[in-house]
Amino acid sequence: MPELIDTKIRKETAILIGVITRHETEERVTEYLNELTFLVDTAGAIPVKRFVQRLEMHDSKTFVGSGKLTDIKNYVQENEIDIAIFDDELNPSQIRNLEKALSCRILDRNNLILDIFARRARTAHAKTQVELAQYQYLLPRLTRMWTHLERQRGGIGLRGPGEREIETDRRIIRDRIALLKQKLAKIDKQKATQRGNRGNMVQIALVGYTNVGKSTIMNLLSKSDVFAEDKLFATLDTTVRKVVIGNLPFLLSDTVGFIRKLPHDLVESFKSTLDEVRESDMLIHVVDISHPDFEDQINTVEQTLGEIGANNKPTIILFNKIDAYSHVEKEPDDLTPSAKENLTLDDLKKTWMAKSDYPALFISALEKKNIDELKQIIYNKVKEIHIKRYPYNNFLFGLPASDNH
Repeated sequence: MPELIDTKIRKETAILIGVITRHETEERVTEYLNELTFLVDTAGAIPVKRFVQRLEMHDSKTFVGSGKLTDIKNYVQENEIDIAIFDDELNPSQIRNLEKALSCRILDRNNLILDIFARRARTAHAKTQVELAQYQYLLPRLTRMWTHLERQRGGIGLRGPGEREIETDRRIIRDRIALLKQKLAKIDKQKATQRGNRGNMVQIALVGYTNVGKSTIMNLLSKSDVFAEDKLFATLDTTVRKVVIGNLPFLLSDTVGFIRKLPHDLVESFKSTLDEVRESDMLIHVVDISHPDFEDQINTVEQTLGEIGANNKPTIILFNKIDAYSHVEKEPDDLTPSAKENLTLDDLKKTWMAKSDYPALFISALEKKNIDELKQIIYNKVKEIHIKRYPYNNFLFGLPASDNH
């Protein structure tokens, strides 16, 4: 009887390392590591353990102190760990020192995110953007990277440029970067032409932190089948659909989600994709209300919108996933002020309705709760913009003519 061969690919194991410095709280670092765990899972590895150390500042040579490094080394050896992933950006010398000390592959948060983007890229545009970001990340790390890429192994952090023939000449890498920038400029020009040919329709962009449900909302409103998955960065390419609410058509775009500590090279590379956001007439900022750190996620999105020059547009704040929202009931005799986790959904609604400068709505895209209210708000906003901007074709949609013509 022939011997059966197990062809199933073994998942790589990973440990996660974070440092609590004087600039961070333990709660914040825990949240960062929770997110890093989700990133590792999205990348296809198994996160098996976390190591956290409290330091005044990151160690300049090995990120963590010598005692903690010994603990990590022992665990890596005893459990045959494949990858050690650090929650902050490592410099080239730190990576070299850590690889020498731990004898396993070393990744930082930036490298992990780049790897996920490489997996998720589907179109020529997205692939070019990711490849450019990879090379820009790689260039200052060439001395260290090419030594372990010679193994030509697959795996997290080794995707993309590393799987091609190894080129040790920095000039070749710079030439490749210049070529990719030219290619992107050509694609951007084509995209701009496409946007210019869309006619007189109001444009709305869905924005938000990654994995908040933008694609699900896109599918609900446009009755399309945009890829939606409970993973980070399920959408990389901007998807644009024509949507009609009542008698009024408009364009709705679903864009790549934002995330804390997003690699600068990636933000630069994807600025062209985010032209849909910059050139839109209105934003729908989708927020996962069930996430314990949703306010910090809101701040991250607003900061990124500021970086791309799109933070002054009319906006609807859309709190999604109310079906998953939960809170901790306070004891009747507890006189301490209520914290965020003690607030009921009704309390939260009153809080945000009062302090937000924009219309705020609470929905569940999964259970289709309050979707009619969302459509009504969108209709009113699109109608308002349309009347002002296109006074000569308002009659086509039964809208009143503008006094400005």
